[in-house]
Amino acid sequence: MMDLGAMAGVIKGVQGSAGADRFLDAAMSTGASTAASAAPVPFAGMFQSMVEQTSDLDKKASQAVTGLLSGQGVEIHDAMIATQKADMAFELALQVRNKAVGAYQQMMGMQF
Repeated sequence: MMDLGAMAGVIKGVQGSAGADRFLDAAMSTGASTAASAAPVPFAGMFQSMVEQTSDLDKKASQAVTGLLSGQGVEIHDAMIATQKADMAFELALQVRNKAVGAYQQMMGMQF
């Protein structure tokens, strides 16, 4: 099981962009504002941003594989790296979704 710090390392290693930094800052903030973001991002916005970034990585991987197969000068290692980035981003998004659904189901099972 990964903790938040380990997930942050994975995201930074996989996506390494300013968008990933905003995602990490929003995920790690506990109400206090951080240097990179003035206000905490709601979970829905954070999740939507993560899905969009995952979709972008998937498109880049698809373009890299298509470029490799059509002989457009894409190196095999570049295509493999792009597909692995897309796979890691998808796995992370899937696990976040699973945790959110599990938390929702647990809350719905509570009796007041």
